[in-house]
Amino acid sequence: MARIKIELPARFAFSTEVPIHIGLINYGHHLDNAALLSLVSEARVRFFKSLGYTELDVDGVGIVVADAAVQYKSEAFHGEVLVFEMTPDDFNKYGCDLVWRATDKAIIFFDYQQRKAAPVPAGFVAKTAPQA
Repeated sequence: MARIKIELPARFAFSTEVPIHIGLINYGHHLDNAALLSLVSEARVRFFKSLGYTELDVDGVGIVVADAAVQYKSEAFHGEVLVFEMTPDDFNKYGCDLVWRATDKAIIFFDYQQRKAAPVPAGFVAKTAPQA
């Protein structure tokens, strides 16, 4: 099966932070894929609220999520805070795409064998730190 590739816009109109609580974690000890869509729903409600709307009243009409697509890039874990960015895109007669991106507010390095946070690798710092 071919993997989907989602083209993200250069700019997002809205941003909100949502913490990952323990009820969203699955048996693999990371954010459950179904729970991610629940977090997207929370961010979407906040997006419409920021514009003075509810999902049932956007200038007199409501919204329906017609479909959803997700492209996973990494795991997320309990205690992390995800930053959800959203923007409407690709308008048509009856709707638009509500494009979103979720990123960790602050990344950590993780030792997957020991299942715990790990120090930032010195090689990574050397390759990415600004040169004096």
